[in-house]
Amino acid sequence: MHTLEQLPNFIGGTWLRSKNAEYLDVTNPATGEIIAEVPLSPAVDVDAAVSAGSKAFESWRRVPVTERAHYLFTFREKLEAHFEDIARTATRECGKTIAESRGELRRGIENVEVACGIPSLMQGYNNEDIASGIDEHMIRQPLGVVVAITPFNFPGMIPLWFLPYAIATGNCFILKPSEKVPQTSQWLVRLLEESGLPRGVVQLVHGGKPTVDALLEHPLVKAISFVGSTRVARHVYAQAAANGKRAQCQGGAKNAAIILDDAAMDMTSNIVADSAFGCAGQRCLANSLAITVGGAREPFTEAMADAARKRRVRYGLEEESEMGPVITPESKSRIERLISEAENEGARILIDGRGRSVDGFENGNWVFPTLLDGVPAEGMLARTEIFGPVFGLIHADSLQEAIDLVNSQSYGNMACLFTSSGAAARQFRYEAEAGNIGINLGVAAPMAFFPFSGWKDSFFGSLHAQGRHGVEFYTQTKVVVERWPSYWSRRF
Repeated sequence: MHTLEQLPNFIGGTWLRSKNAEYLDVTNPATGEIIAEVPLSPAVDVDAAVSAGSKAFESWRRVPVTERAHYLFTFREKLEAHFEDIARTATRECGKTIAESRGELRRGIENVEVACGIPSLMQGYNNEDIASGIDEHMIRQPLGVVVAITPFNFPGMIPLWFLPYAIATGNCFILKPSEKVPQTSQWLVRLLEESGLPRGVVQLVHGGKPTVDALLEHPLVKAISFVGSTRVARHVYAQAAANGKRAQCQGGAKNAAIILDDAAMDMTSNIVADSAFGCAGQRCLANSLAITVGGAREPFTEAMADAARKRRVRYGLEEESEMGPVITPESKSRIERLISEAENEGARILIDGRGRSVDGFENGNWVFPTLLDGVPAEGMLARTEIFGPVFGLIHADSLQEAIDLVNSQSYGNMACLFTSSGAAARQFRYEAEAGNIGINLGVAAPMAFFPFSGWKDSFFGSLHAQGRHGVEFYTQTKVVVERWPSYWSRRF
């Protein structure tokens, strides 16, 4: 009888079975097959990880910055060497297509590459003679032990938003991945181990809410990075602040795309369909709502209906697949319930993705692309992050009305505009209240050397993930004002 692997934690440079933990099943969302068991690590495991990181910090912070970068160069090469293995692992446990898994891993590696430039990114600044014989310097120093709590939808990329910058700046890092997708993180940490990284610099601790709470409450944890729902992001941010920790917490989203009648309609519908239905709509930058203006209504609606009908929904490891399942049966039920609620509010279902399955994979969590027209602007569907392949249509008479609808949202992660007008584009990017703006783009995902911005209820904090924001978040500034008496006495 086949025994499932019970995943270990990685603490102090050693793979260890969790102490006294319950275990959860890790399930392939396309097949329903249980592929591993993940521990819900108790506080004793958290304390061991934090203690190991705290012990390693005193020597790791003294490693020259160029040498810290060398470990990341090695890590990058190992990620490239095992690229396909990691991508296939992400698809098996997350459900997205293999092309999507490859894409997310590529974006994650870009963050490792940016962090390799840490000798320049971490530089401070100085002034001589701020007064006679007195110089002043600003330098950056690491915080200590820092934590990232990451979600299920990008198991390869999102840990790499944080990890490279944290260790490059001299911190010790604890990763708590989603218990739904723990195996991709195992890959990342094993490759770091193979890179020769000193023991205790990186830890991996699996678990659920009690594990997170133990990390938030531990006095030696200095900073928390989080990506997940707004409800949990708000909780994590509040608890981190209450315990004296800095925090960056990415929350939910309801990303609208405004479609003007001068947009290139074929290109626009293809791009928006990829955004709406890619990763089965389970990404914080998915277009889940379109606001068509004037004459764009009819051609865009027809084009999106055609795109939704033709989307190839398959098991993600099949190369021709264009969309996989949603993550759990509970997610499927929630999405289907929200579609019904939208219909009850007056939305008209043009394409219904409920009640369907993929031949040979009937046990999967399948929700096919769904398109709803006439969504009430104040209704549930227009305001709720569904996190599934459900796309709603609202219609407006002017660009200003459409922008006002975008800005009425409590979320502010991303907003997009499709147009051929430079004037309309400038007005939109100037007035739209969102942290990531796309012009003729359906997924305005910042490159690794730009911050992953978010506004309003989509982000809690001041410094975002990636690039210089990541370096600033994981360092604290120290100002040194100095006078040397022997020099002073020669002058005076």
